[in-house]
Amino acid sequence: MTAACGLCERDLEAGHLCPGCTLGTARCLDRMPRMYEALAAFLHPGGRRPELGRARPAEAPLPIVEPAFNLRGPGGIVGVLEDWRSAMQADRGWGEPAVEGDTARRVVVAARALSINLEWIAASWPMAGAFAEEIRDLERAVASIVNPPERSLRLGNCPAVYEDGVVCGAVLRVPAGTAKVECRWCGTVYPPESWLTLRSLQSEGAA
Repeated sequence: MTAACGLCERDLEAGHLCPGCTLGTARCLDRMPRMYEALAAFLHPGGRRPELGRARPAEAPLPIVEPAFNLRGPGGIVGVLEDWRSAMQADRGWGEPAVEGDTARRVVVAARALSINLEWIAASWPMAGAFAEEIRDLERAVASIVNPPERSLRLGNCPAVYEDGVVCGAVLRVPAGTAKVECRWCGTVYPPESWLTLRSLQSEGAA
């Protein structure tokens, strides 16, 4: 009687994850600490200069970018990794793992613990498929923020300023098939003739 990979459903002689899915999960786990750190740059809209005018003051932008905040929060990357580590250790009869340090350190420790035990997970743990699927989906959720699909031209960050002096800073993109650019946070519209100025402001800010 053959088994099947719990993730890709490929036939296996034994075990719960095929070699390809095991390797893919190992790579996801190895990237998790770096992806956690990468999300920090997406927590708050960035921005620097008010030269292109003021945004409409009716509504200020959210103080955080919620998806990135959630992934860096207790129920995000660290929560998923620690929950799986706890379940794995319980099924191995090892008891509850110790949780210490800040969130970044906890992500490193939990990902490493799961990586170290990945051979056992793939060969012996009935939960291996569900585990690998959630780790894969977690990485995709992070990648959708850190490396979104290129469906539009990125102009830079919105430099418009609210009445309280806060720079909007949301990412400005040119949607495919149109020349209209409107900030999704503050509503400021940037006509095509302002795009070169926008670009130069981004370059100055980076310098």
